Amino acid sequence: MKRKILILCLAGAMVSMNMGCGIGSATAAENARQKEKGTDIRIEKRTPAAGTDTSAVDFVRKLKVGWNLGNTFDAGSDQNMQDEMAFESLWCGIRTTKEMIDAVKAAGFETLRIPVSWHNHVSDDGSYTISAAWLDRVQEVVDYAMDDGMYVILNIHHDNSTGYLYPSQEYAEQSKAYIRSVWTQLARRFADYDEHLIMESMNEPRLVGTGYEWWLDLNKKECVEAVKLINEYNQLFVDTVRAAGSHNADRYLLVPGYDASLQGASNEYFELPKDAEGNENRILVEVHAYTPYDFALQPPDEKGSTAKWSMDSRASTSEIDSLMDTLFEKYVKNGTGVVIDEFGARDKGGNTQARVDFAAYYLAAARARQISCCWWDNNAFAGSGENFGIFRRSDCTFAYPEIVEAMMKYGE
Repeated sequence: MKRKILILCLAGAMVSMNMGCGIGSATAAENARQKEKGTDIRIEKRTPAAGTDTSAVDFVRKLKVGWNLGNTFDAGSDQNMQDEMAFESLWCGIRTTKEMIDAVKAAGFETLRIPVSWHNHVSDDGSYTISAAWLDRVQEVVDYAMDDGMYVILNIHHDNSTGYLYPSQEYAEQSKAYIRSVWTQLARRFADYDEHLIMESMNEPRLVGTGYEWWLDLNKKECVEAVKLINEYNQLFVDTVRAAGSHNADRYLLVPGYDASLQGASNEYFELPKDAEGNENRILVEVHAYTPYDFALQPPDEKGSTAKWSMDSRASTSEIDSLMDTLFEKYVKNGTGVVIDEFGARDKGGNTQARVDFAAYYLAAARARQISCCWWDNNAFAGSGENFGIFRRSDCTFAYPEIVEAMMKYGE
């Protein structure tokens, strides 16, 4: 029997803010009023159909709220450096420590996603052999989280290029060789890790450098071809990991559609891989959703960008509701687990309360539909870039504890 859950909006302590005057920027007074007012969110909890195998859905619920170690092991997509180990701090400015991961866990995050680019660390002889030093270092950080009892998502990240992994027929055989080699090595290295380690086939596979990089036109042959090739790449990933044995035989695996977008996972051509015999619902669907775009991701100086977000506005909440409903109806309701392993809202002139409210609503909407989410954190806090940082790695403190508190409260 369905029941309604009442989720009260967080009215956490505010930090002082210097508000910008860009397009749609919020004012300190508006933020203060929102904090004082508070907002009730009434969301009907939804569960899979009676008789459905919900083991995967139950597993995803255990992931609760996750955090991305962004711009770290995924850095340096097309750069050559004499010291390959320097890539770890190239974009984020700091090397990862056990103290950092301990602090993330202590704040309540149950899942750590570790995006990794491998192409700068593989041999150039066609075998794609991963550097021992790089793989050892990635494993070291995986172990930081494992020691804390966290779940870990490990992937292939910025390797989407015509030199390594690309969803067009011209590069299909090369891409398959790359996927097969990398995942064979990773599956063997992590074979004895239990279900706390989740393997994710690839990050946002897409036609990089084309007019269809960030959106699909399914009337175009190349777009349909890309979706079907991604299906093949995901299937190869599953087959490769399963063949490595031990815990790989039945660990949970995570696969995206085109761009890891909602459209990529819900279009008529996307198919989930077939799993090994005896495995039921061990393949999870991955989606990235910085929505609504004008608030969450669009640069502040672009026309249409806004720093405002309100639970009282359907313009603010409708895209989030639609996202969660689509994923629930297509996947969760039928027993397939879904993880939104990248979401967030970039800082726009100190619009902290709007981001707090957004995080609270987003997590509440997701959890009411049995979906878990991971905040994208690139350790960026200043300047004109994508400032998604909430955890200051330099001193292991949270720059926006209100956002974290909102996620923890509504991510249960």
